[in-house]
Amino acid sequence: MKKLIKLIIITVLVVFCVFRFDKIYACGTWIIGLLMPFVIGFAIAFILNVPMKGFENLLFRNEKSRWYRFRRPVCMVLSLICVVLVIAFVITMLIPEVSRTITAIGQQFPSTMEAIKNWAVNLAAGYPDIVDRIMEIDIAWDKVSESAINLIKNGSGSLLSSTFNFATSVVSGIVDFVVGLFFAIYILAQKENLKRQTKGLIYALFKEKTADKIIKTCVMADETFANFITGQCLEACILGLMFFVSMSVLSIPYALTVSVTIVVTALIPVFGAFIGCGVGAFLILVDDPKKVLVFLILFIILQQVEGNLIYPHVVGGSVGLPSIWVLVAVIIGGDLMGILGMLIFVPLSSVLYALVKEFVLMRLREKGVAWEKYGEPYASSDDGWREKPRKRQQRRQSRRMKEKRSKENA
Repeated sequence: MKKLIKLIIITVLVVFCVFRFDKIYACGTWIIGLLMPFVIGFAIAFILNVPMKGFENLLFRNEKSRWYRFRRPVCMVLSLICVVLVIAFVITMLIPEVSRTITAIGQQFPSTMEAIKNWAVNLAAGYPDIVDRIMEIDIAWDKVSESAINLIKNGSGSLLSSTFNFATSVVSGIVDFVVGLFFAIYILAQKENLKRQTKGLIYALFKEKTADKIIKTCVMADETFANFITGQCLEACILGLMFFVSMSVLSIPYALTVSVTIVVTALIPVFGAFIGCGVGAFLILVDDPKKVLVFLILFIILQQVEGNLIYPHVVGGSVGLPSIWVLVAVIIGGDLMGILGMLIFVPLSSVLYALVKEFVLMRLREKGVAWEKYGEPYASSDDGWREKPRKRQQRRQSRRMKEKRSKENA
């Protein structure tokens, strides 16, 4: 009867979701918007927690010191200062150079147009047939101007509406970020109490065995995400150092600025360096156009080295995920959620990979399959695990008999 009731409830829910998908989607969007400041706060707290733990282990090792009680606020402030300094350094390095490049392009625009004009005149002198064909083209400029005016009239309302919606979304994003920042500070200040309360709630809602599995999975996810952030930052620094050294050797301009840009954009897994390549090529184009081709060739070479050697081993090794699954996770995450999906899916896939690996190992042990049949990677270092399947089955049967006898005696 319980199974039948569960089946009926699940069927009703599925039918309701199918026929009322628009309302469910609207409700989900409203809930996500309502919880967005807290989601941002959790994300900020998780990122700041990585350098904060490093400062605590570095500066406050002695628990008996009288300054130990101030470890949390001091390390939190130091972490915030480090993040702000990094952001300020990147902004002061990148924005002035980009603005200078745009100004140089604007100054060179008249000479470029003059060169195009001279090229067109020379082309017309050399190929009069092309000029005759162009002159035969008849364009109704009255209709073109009328269509442009109608487009401006009809699109002015939508333009104002789009501008208002954009401004509203920007203000809402800033408010969500500020609220999330304060929420993150409270989380970091009381993370031990929150951890204890969360564990108590999990043990209160689930059976002890199930709660143990949930907590174990959460600890694994926390360690995996922290290792991923560390590995991603290390990989970005290695790539930026490679670009700086190579560009300095080849005398390519803006070596430091382009390297810092690539370090920042390379935080996006696998594909982020291409954004830095575009910005770097744009900066080099105005100063020395001939060096752009050299820079692009250098980027292709270093990108291949980074994508096939550094990233899978540094980031993949830090999250315990094989190289091929790192690439698969980045591609799938990018298709589903864009840049955010690339950042989330690598550590998430690592957690799923560890859970699946543990499940497979457990099932193989239950079936008594010898480890020689499927290879060494899943084999345990325990000598008992290397016993023959028959001996393992005998040990399990004897253990079950003992448990049965103890229950009967009880």
